[in-house]
Amino acid sequence: MLPLLQFAQDGKEYKVSQLREELARKYRLTPEERRELLPSGTQNVFDNRVAWAKTYLVKSKLLGAPKRAHVKITNRGLRVLGEKPDSINVAFLKQFDEFSAFISPNTSKDEQEATPTSNEFHTPIEKLDTSFRDINQKLAVELLDYVKGMDPYKFELLVIDLLQAMGYGGNREEAAKVTKKSGDGGIDGIINEDRLGLDKIYVQAKKWEGVVTISAIRDFGGTLLAHSAQKGIFITTSDFPRTAIDYCEKIDRTIILINGKHLTELMIEFNVGVAAKKTYLLKEVDGDYFEA
Repeated sequence: MLPLLQFAQDGKEYKVSQLREELARKYRLTPEERRELLPSGTQNVFDNRVAWAKTYLVKSKLLGAPKRAHVKITNRGLRVLGEKPDSINVAFLKQFDEFSAFISPNTSKDEQEATPTSNEFHTPIEKLDTSFRDINQKLAVELLDYVKGMDPYKFELLVIDLLQAMGYGGNREEAAKVTKKSGDGGIDGIINEDRLGLDKIYVQAKKWEGVVTISAIRDFGGTLLAHSAQKGIFITTSDFPRTAIDYCEKIDRTIILINGKHLTELMIEFNVGVAAKKTYLLKEVDGDYFEA
């Protein structure tokens, strides 16, 4: 926030996009750093932080917003720069009543001052994304415990349900053929890669205690060869050794390895074995409405 305010100290009116480029140059950000995304993948981290820095400075009356996406330093902003602060963070901005009212409209100033504030700058969107990720990580751990407790055959059905939810095959009957409990030759399921069944994907779904052995992966590769199959998915509730990953990268068939962690992440993403508890709709100002 301090560098942003400093760039505007000449009193001119600036586009926020101009200040964003100035800040990127100041911090010598690489193109890769500029493209870094928030955990949600919806926005660049840098762009999001600049936008919130601008919002916080405007709400503190250190910057004015003469028109949409433009800012201009205020007399208060010039006074703050004249004090030569080492940095400007949320704790610093709480001295201004306008900012305190913005971040905690229903909290008294004494309560705000009693609340510890980190000097590290995290935007509300970053905090929301981080909280959402933490909740899902805890959910994934709980979900994996349930999956590990399933009957092995029901686990195979779960895997087919997940692949079908991800878009493989058509309806439940068309999507997959789950093989019998025994005598399946190392194949637990066969699922259509597309609605028309132009190609088949062979599935191995195993509840496993400890790391899956490389011999199990080699056996699966041999089974694909015996079926003249080109594509396979090996899914487990545990994990794979590095040797298994290396093996799958070298053979002339495609084998995708999905461990327990990845399995639960996919189940959460595609709503298999989970149910929505609460939905939050994030909104922003529709600038086109006000300009029309």
